[in-house]
Amino acid sequence: MRKAIIAGNWKMNNTASEGVALVNALAPLVKEATCDVAVCVPAIDIPAVSEALKGTNIALGAENVHFAEKGAYTGEISAAMLKEYGVKYVIIGHSERRQYFGETDETVNKRTLTALKAGLIPIVCVGETLEERETGKTEQVLYRQLKEGLAGVEDLTALVIAYEPVWAIGTGKTATAQQANETIGFIRKTLGELFCEKCAAKVRIQYGGSMNAGNCKELMAQEEIDGGLIGGASLKADAFAAIVNYDK
Repeated sequence: MRKAIIAGNWKMNNTASEGVALVNALAPLVKEATCDVAVCVPAIDIPAVSEALKGTNIALGAENVHFAEKGAYTGEISAAMLKEYGVKYVIIGHSERRQYFGETDETVNKRTLTALKAGLIPIVCVGETLEERETGKTEQVLYRQLKEGLAGVEDLTALVIAYEPVWAIGTGKTATAQQANETIGFIRKTLGELFCEKCAAKVRIQYGGSMNAGNCKELMAQEEIDGGLIGGASLKADAFAAIVNYDK
C-alpha cells in the first residue's frame, strides 16, 4: 500500500509572518491525518515556518533547489541550505519554473540527483500543455520528461512524482478523475519500463491541477492517485485541511 501525500505549494505567496499564522491555524486541523502532509514554502519563509512546524505532523518543503553544492549562482538556494532548516521535500520542475525560468528536463534531472544525494525527497513535476493534450502528444511528452528528468536515479521510491496537467493549474479546470487516473497509470507503466515494475508500483504519484475540497474525494478514490500537490487551496487552512482529511 502506498501512503498518500498531500503537499501544499504556496508559490510566491505569504510573508514569513503570514506563513507562520497559516501553519498555526492548519496544524490542529490536520493533526489526525492518515496521509503524509507537507507545505512547500518560499525560501525566505523557511526559517520561520520551520520553527512553527516543530511538534506538528506537517513536514516542511521548498519550492526549488539548485544543482550545485555552492558557488557563483546569485539568487539560488543549495540543498545544504535547505537541510539546515529541516526541509524534507523539494518541488522540482514545476511547470511555472519551466515556463518562466527556463527549466528543462536536463536541469530537472540535475536538481533531482542533487536533492537525492543530499537526502531530500524530490517532488518531480511532469505534465502536458493543453495544445499537447489536444494534439494527442500527452504520452510522448510525459515519456520524455520521465526518461530525461529521472536519468541516473538509482532508487525510484526515494522520490515523489506529481502529474500536473499545465492546462489545469490555477485555471479552475481539472482533469476528470478518470483522465487523471488513466494518465497517472501511464506514468506508472512508463516508470516500470524505464526502471522496474516493482519500483514503479511503490512510487507515490500525486495529482496537481486544481485539486480542491470539492473534488478531492473523487480524485483520491482513484487507484493510481496517491495524493495531491495543492496550489491555491493550500493558502487557506480550512480548504487545505479539507483535502488532507479527504478520507474522513
